Amino acid sequence: MAPPGSHAFELRVPAVPASVGELRHALSAELETMPVPTSLVEDIGLAVSEAATNAVLHAYLEEGRPGSVLLSARLMDDIVHVVIRDHGRGMTPRPDSPGLGLGLPLMTRLADAVQISTHPEGGTEVRMTFTVQRGESRPRFAH
Repeated sequence: MAPPGSHAFELRVPAVPASVGELRHALSAELETMPVPTSLVEDIGLAVSEAATNAVLHAYLEEGRPGSVLLSARLMDDIVHVVIRDHGRGMTPRPDSPGLGLGLPLMTRLADAVQISTHPEGGTEVRMTFTVQRGESRPRFAH
């Protein structure tokens, strides 16, 4: 149950490339229903895409089949709290990484705070917070 004054969202998907867009679009659609400016929705979506891509590329590398990625988000007061979690191998160096290594720096630039940790039950957990600026308007588009 979400605390009073908050709104919660959660989605679990397979750790496959197609799921990255699914997570981003589902969360963006949910945030669009809340008092979150469009520019911040876009930043959150991009940061979620980067974190989810890391889980897809790295978490289940040695298992031979994809596990899952869990996205949870909560708007509480003026802060959007986002967590991306996998149950994979955790944060370990990977010299053969297929990425360019830009995801983590981009997440730290987009979010107000980023915390990456190994979850006690295994896997990696990325926690990000984003502040909703009061008075920032959301443009309304006519269809």
